[in-house]
Amino acid sequence: MRTDTSSGALPARAHLAPVPGEPVLDVVIPVFNEETDLGPCVRRLHDHLTRTFPYPFRITIADNASTDRTPEVAAALAADVEGVRSTRLEEKGRGRALRTVWSRSEAPVLAYMDVDLSTDLNALLPLVAPLISGHSDLAIGTRLARSSRVVRGAKREFVSRAYNLLLRSSLAARFSDAQCGFKAIRREVAERLLPLVEDTGWFFDTELLVLAERAGLRIHEVPVDWVDDPDSTVHIVSTATEDLKGMWRVGRALAVGALPLDRLARPFGDDPRDRSALPGVPRGLARQLLGFCVIGVLSTLAYLALYSLFRLGAGPQLANAGALLVSAVANTAANRRLTFGVRGRDRAVRHQAQGLVVFGVGLALTSGSLAALGAATSAPSHSTELAVLITANLAATVLRFLLFRAWVFPERRATLSKDDTR
Repeated sequence: MRTDTSSGALPARAHLAPVPGEPVLDVVIPVFNEETDLGPCVRRLHDHLTRTFPYPFRITIADNASTDRTPEVAAALAADVEGVRSTRLEEKGRGRALRTVWSRSEAPVLAYMDVDLSTDLNALLPLVAPLISGHSDLAIGTRLARSSRVVRGAKREFVSRAYNLLLRSSLAARFSDAQCGFKAIRREVAERLLPLVEDTGWFFDTELLVLAERAGLRIHEVPVDWVDDPDSTVHIVSTATEDLKGMWRVGRALAVGALPLDRLARPFGDDPRDRSALPGVPRGLARQLLGFCVIGVLSTLAYLALYSLFRLGAGPQLANAGALLVSAVANTAANRRLTFGVRGRDRAVRHQAQGLVVFGVGLALTSGSLAALGAATSAPSHSTELAVLITANLAATVLRFLLFRAWVFPERRATLSKDDTR
């Protein structure tokens, strides 16, 4: 697999066209000392895929440094069952196994599941179908959906729900079940994400999903039926400790902007945020003007509503200043994210401070217009005040756009210019 992450945006998502003789799906089964269960589970999965999956597939057994007869069983399965292969790793770690196999696979859709096959296999096709069609980038099974049917002990249920609640509160994760051993990813997405994922153990899944979500990738969730394996070798305490360490590491990296997620922020041409890839949609300056005008119209409506509200208890100058201040802060935040594509908290305070300077220019224009109106007419009507303010705001809007583009957000303009020349 290619791991160069320095190139431009990923290609637009499209329906995957099968290549004759090549698997569309590669299902990885990471194992450690599973000599008893490995054979029946692989044969059951192979039989299910043969009957239900409409494309060529492969099953890859990833042996995590087993010390029993698991390597011999895996080699025998690879020799006896068509479409099965095995890989031996000399170090333990589920994340290490997935990274190794996924990095070497040429299948356009990569998946994995636990060897105990706790998940009902009927969920496999719904899991990978959105990736094959081009609808989604990653897919996960979830045991926490209302429609999921789950059989497991109270302790594991509590740990799972507490872990996912902690993820939502600490890393603002929106996916529902980070540790379900039932996931899939498009290969071109894995090529970009895997070099950014540090964990080699059980936190690998969570880190992959958090980075994908923060980058704006589309994660599809499938409710699953799950029967817990009572003989599972997962050690809850040690795994939870490593997960907490991983959450702290990823949270700190996200807070300081250490992860280069910008190369994944607008990865696909069919993303509505990526206007430059859509035919017939203005690009560069025209695209910025379009977004700025839409936000400007909404801001003006909000400003007029606030002015009318403030005017009930204050004079025109004070009402104008208050309405303009509130709408200016919201306008700067909206333009920062939507018009000029600046994401994250980096320099957010500075941008707002510069926006307030721009607000001062608008305030001078509108206040000057009101002062001129007051000098010309001793008691202007409310409708006349609004008409003058609308005219003054139009002039202030043009000037505000020019200042935003040339002074407040100049870095984004340079990036867009480079994108538009590709």
